Amino acid sequence: MSGFLDFTGRAAVVTGGARGLGLAITQALLSHGAKVHVFDVAPGEGADAYVFHKVDIADSASVNQAVAQLPDQVTLLVNNAGITRDRSVLKMSDDEWSSVLDVNLTGAFNMVRALAPAMRDAEYGRIVNITSINGIRGKFGQANYSASKAGLIGLTKTLARELGPKGVTVNAIAPGMVMTEMALALPEEFLAKAKAESVLPELAKPEDIANAVLFLLSDGARMITGEVIRVDAGQYI
Repeated sequence: MSGFLDFTGRAAVVTGGARGLGLAITQALLSHGAKVHVFDVAPGEGADAYVFHKVDIADSASVNQAVAQLPDQVTLLVNNAGITRDRSVLKMSDDEWSSVLDVNLTGAFNMVRALAPAMRDAEYGRIVNITSINGIRGKFGQANYSASKAGLIGLTKTLARELGPKGVTVNAIAPGMVMTEMALALPEEFLAKAKAESVLPELAKPEDIANAVLFLLSDGARMITGEVIRVDAGQYI
């Protein structure tokens, strides 16, 4: 293995990395030599290849305890974990609002606050946050999700400013509709609408997002920070 996508000797944490998009990111990192610690609520497929940690990222104490027990110096972080509780604003409950913000936004904050000090001390680190095109444009029925993903973009840019002087880059990937198992189970009209919005002939696969994440984690992207890269088959434009 050679080139800037060689992560041999590097340790990564991927939140929500046991299934779906997160698993694709985990597998991509493993295939390029990284040791991967997955922070998730339950282990998933291929759990023997990564190190699983049962963590509630919305709970700072749970995050801090897991980070304190890591045997490796982690210099790569992917904040991927996210949930949805879709409902229009006028019908949305307090819990539907707060639970999505707690996982999607506060969870990323908890992870960075716990892991960034070691990156800062090492004067090297790569952080990639998984946001969404719906955090840029908004989406009917997703006020909680869109707000959390928009907040993640603001967090990304602030962290880039705060951590950049110590050699830590912080960027975000904004996927559109991605053909995960969850997406494939949606009613056809949802997929049809996403395809109609796109300018490319097919929608993104999990591997397409993972490839963009790998690039931003690599030294090939060492001069990129504070950016939001859309991987959406052109849905946003």
